[in-house]
Amino acid sequence: MNSTPASEATAVTELHSHPDSHPNQFALLGQRRFAPFFWTQFAGAGNDNLFKFAFTVMVTYQLSVSWLPPSMAGLVIGALFTLPYLLFSATSGQLTDKWDKTRMFRLVKNLEIVIMLIAAWGFVQANVPVLLLCVFLMGLHSTLFGPVKFAYLPQVLNDRELTGGNGMVEMGTFVAILLGQVAGGLLIAVPQVGHMQVAMACVAIAVVGRICAQFIPHAPATDPGLVINWNPFTETWRNLQLARQQPVVFRSLLGISWMWFFGAVFLSQFPSFAKEVLHGDEHVASLLLVIFSVGIGIGSLLCEVFSRRQVEIGLVPLGAIGMSVFAIDLYFATRALPASELMGVGAFFAQTKHWRVMFDLGMLALSAGIYSVPMYALIQMRSQPTHRARIIAANNILNALFMIASAVLAGALLAAGCSIPQVFLITGIANAIVALYVFLLVPEYLLRFVAWVITHFVYRFKVRGDEHIPRDGAAVLVCNHVSFVDAILLMAASPRPIHFVMDHRIFQAPVLGWLFKLAKAIPIAPHKEDPATYEAAFARAAEVLREGDLLAIFPEGGITFDGQLQPFKGGIMKILERARDDGLNVPVIPMALTNLWGSYFSRIEVRAGKNVAMVKPLRRGLFNRVGLEAGMPVSAFEATPGLLQQRVADLLHKS
Repeated sequence: MNSTPASEATAVTELHSHPDSHPNQFALLGQRRFAPFFWTQFAGAGNDNLFKFAFTVMVTYQLSVSWLPPSMAGLVIGALFTLPYLLFSATSGQLTDKWDKTRMFRLVKNLEIVIMLIAAWGFVQANVPVLLLCVFLMGLHSTLFGPVKFAYLPQVLNDRELTGGNGMVEMGTFVAILLGQVAGGLLIAVPQVGHMQVAMACVAIAVVGRICAQFIPHAPATDPGLVINWNPFTETWRNLQLARQQPVVFRSLLGISWMWFFGAVFLSQFPSFAKEVLHGDEHVASLLLVIFSVGIGIGSLLCEVFSRRQVEIGLVPLGAIGMSVFAIDLYFATRALPASELMGVGAFFAQTKHWRVMFDLGMLALSAGIYSVPMYALIQMRSQPTHRARIIAANNILNALFMIASAVLAGALLAAGCSIPQVFLITGIANAIVALYVFLLVPEYLLRFVAWVITHFVYRFKVRGDEHIPRDGAAVLVCNHVSFVDAILLMAASPRPIHFVMDHRIFQAPVLGWLFKLAKAIPIAPHKEDPATYEAAFARAAEVLREGDLLAIFPEGGITFDGQLQPFKGGIMKILERARDDGLNVPVIPMALTNLWGSYFSRIEVRAGKNVAMVKPLRRGLFNRVGLEAGMPVSAFEATPGLLQQRVADLLHKS
């Protein structure tokens, strides 16, 4: 089953094929670089949960263990499974950065087979201490698998596939969790042979996962010279410090950990919520888990549809809003439910009041999927490849800490007399506060959300040629100026943040001014009017390029008043001259906004003698089809205002 050179070449060809040749994220399941990895992680997640759920049912309903009462079994199993994340995540991240990813996959799957053979003996003998040891070892298995899983994706998927790939993984994980728990519960409940069936299933799934791992193509080590620090405490601290060096990445780690905090509150309370609030039996509790898992899966898959196949972090605020809205409404949906005897799934469905509860729960989970996938993709894209796995390991540590804090806080609220719906309400309100704080701390999320809303609900926006926008390194974007939202449309088209040089007067606009200040746009004024602002703008522009970021300028110097391209002014040359003085040959990307003039945010100047009247027309209304054309880069040494104006004009005519 060893990989052949021909099959490796096929995987490489798949990696470099143009993403638009693949209709959607499901096409990845037909490709060598993704499919074996997907089924490997699917089998692992399913086996984890089949084993844990079957063991939980066994000690809760079938065995009488004095030192492990049923009320404590779930907590003990959960704690043992989480403990390795705290102890070994740092080491796992180092091994993943140092070794070939495929080597890590196969090592982890070999370990899983050994653990499941021990667990099989434990199930057959009904040996609880051995099975508890296996819970800890499966936690170690998952700890080793987490960093390599998320570090592998950006190594084999390009930027336009990263959101879809993460969505598939997230969907697959939750479907596998659901199937594993259902299978574990059904198999262990079979009289006489249930323990043997679980034992055989665990070993069989581990073997299937190992077979799938054999077909994962090689993904070379990103830091083969790394010296392993085996001290988990000092290495954990060092990983967190590595993450803190990139504020957007670190705050995204915290955002993901908060999502796990949020989700853990609901998942941990499903059995009690079903019984005490909804008056349903254990099948109703399982139904809630199904709804939650399906919601997460659908939300994860929708990310690629909503993002136009790029890493669209503007979806994160959308997900956060949904998480709070539906968590809060879940509280109100349960207030009027009358007391009754425990009911099954059929009776539960028969009461229309329960439909709102199920809708809220499903939409809450869907929102969590929309929230998490872009954050994972952003971390993968923005982290340095040489220590990407260690950053993800730091995320796993934070996730474990946040989930522990979630259990402690939920327990404290319940002990203080709060009902389960009240805990959900408090969590929903807390989510809104945390989200607002994060989005003000990292304005990029909020700005991209505004851009996403405008390009989906105000205009029908299509981008062509965006492959010319560099994925890394400094570049200058030059574009025609048609409306008050041109900068927002450019934001939506770029996978990276853009620093805009903009007329200082736009910062006085009530809403747009606040947004552009939040985006750290660079105000510029005519030299005669404000020499200090003029010089400061060029100094800041030079600094942006030195830092390797994107700079955008509208060289016409103002919004067109008649829809025609105006002459380009010389400010662009001053920017390029300073870049050349710094030894930078930055590419200049010509861009053209099309079909935008005459829509709501554009303007018309009606001139009568010396009088000028400004009109904001609504000629074509909302959902107007507009576009952005990006052209081939021009060298900074070749660029002139005339040449750049001609390139933009050619793009306008091309459309």
